[in-house]
Amino acid sequence: MHVHLIGVAGTGMSALAALLVEGGHRVSGSDTAFDPPVGPYLEELGIECLEGWRSTNLDANPDLVVVGNVCRKDNPEAQEAMGRGIPTLSMPGALAAKVLLRRRPLVVAGTHGKTTTSTLLAYLLRQVGLDAGFFIGGIPLNFERSSQLGSEGAPFVIEGDEYDSAFFEKEPKFWSYHPSAAILTSIEYDHVDIYPDADAYVSAFVEFVALLPSDGWLFAWAGDPLVRELASAAPCNVRFYALDGDDCGDIQPMWLGMPAPGGTMDLFGGGSLCGRASLPLVGRHNARNTIAALAMASEAAGAPLDQLIAALPGFRGTKRRQELVGITNGVEVYDDFAHHPTAVKETLSGFRERVKGRLIAVFEPRSATASRRLHQDTYPDAFTPADVCILAPVGRTEIPSEEKLDTNAIVDAIVSDGGQARACKSVEEAVKAAAAEARAGDTIVVMSNGRFDDAPDRILMALMER
Repeated sequence: MHVHLIGVAGTGMSALAALLVEGGHRVSGSDTAFDPPVGPYLEELGIECLEGWRSTNLDANPDLVVVGNVCRKDNPEAQEAMGRGIPTLSMPGALAAKVLLRRRPLVVAGTHGKTTTSTLLAYLLRQVGLDAGFFIGGIPLNFERSSQLGSEGAPFVIEGDEYDSAFFEKEPKFWSYHPSAAILTSIEYDHVDIYPDADAYVSAFVEFVALLPSDGWLFAWAGDPLVRELASAAPCNVRFYALDGDDCGDIQPMWLGMPAPGGTMDLFGGGSLCGRASLPLVGRHNARNTIAALAMASEAAGAPLDQLIAALPGFRGTKRRQELVGITNGVEVYDDFAHHPTAVKETLSGFRERVKGRLIAVFEPRSATASRRLHQDTYPDAFTPADVCILAPVGRTEIPSEEKLDTNAIVDAIVSDGGQARACKSVEEAVKAAAAEARAGDTIVVMSNGRFDDAPDRILMALMER
């Protein structure tokens, strides 16, 4: 089958393209640009890359057209495909039809922690000998690619994104994934450009949980009241997990982790000690992600728990999740995807537990949610684990001034509480401020859900030139 992908250079679409090639399909794709590393990667896969969106890109008469959610309804290729009557699917629709129907989807959902948890789960399953497939919204450092087909009938790990699917399919991506089991890490209002209010956002997860079959599994974080509520109404087997010290309400978690010395955790299942696990990533949030991945791999996929625990030390994580960019002049520079205030605080708290010197946070509010004032009053507290906070300008110029996050007000709140913070007028100013502030022994954590104009690399370079 010849499949053509409109918007093929996107993270999810390029991962789908790789799966289709692996499945034996002829694949072509179009996009506005094919910059490294995605462009060369697609070419190495043998995908015909067509720059620009034109109706003539369909002259080869593909059997199926997949429309990425980057496309608007006036996209000339999408219009041409529909006008010709060529079968057309969204990215999650194509993934469901061409991959998931012949596999056992294990879906990792939640506002926070999806990428890390799904990456860890895929790594663990493959380490213990299962030919599990995966589809992840990031680059797993153990695999160097974000998707792999795996065997038919085997588990298939998929990051369950609640963002919408396509201009003609305004529903969450994870509704398409036919989960046989799921992890629900957290629910906290996000994606304000898609969901008008918190109730609409929560409803997406309500519908997702309802998709689980009666013989399926749901692994739910007991420390989130909304997760507890939704999980309690799930139509399947439910396993709550938590880390010692989490407020679990009236729930007694089936899977519990108790922090132990030396970056380890004692794992309990049903009240019995299952073993001591080495935590591959820092922070309480990543300890919870580890518990969830171990629980799902063990119960839903049937993998030996002792082998899963033994495999943990080899996990390298995901690009842009606590990723070390480099060390120069005694300063460590990390890149991280955190942008929601909860994610920012959890990320910085994890570093705070480990680093001995000062912790410098450099943050760009760029996501649709972070760019707005929805969490204006929450951000100052999110930066409390850091010794110094440097804020870049809001990364979206289209946000009306009355809705735009006020970074100066965040700085004022931090300073009034005795902290050190600075609001910058440009990315260049933020880069220079971070390099000028840092000294040997410090750790710089750069956070944004976008490229941030390559700020981590620029900070490293500025430190080298200083």
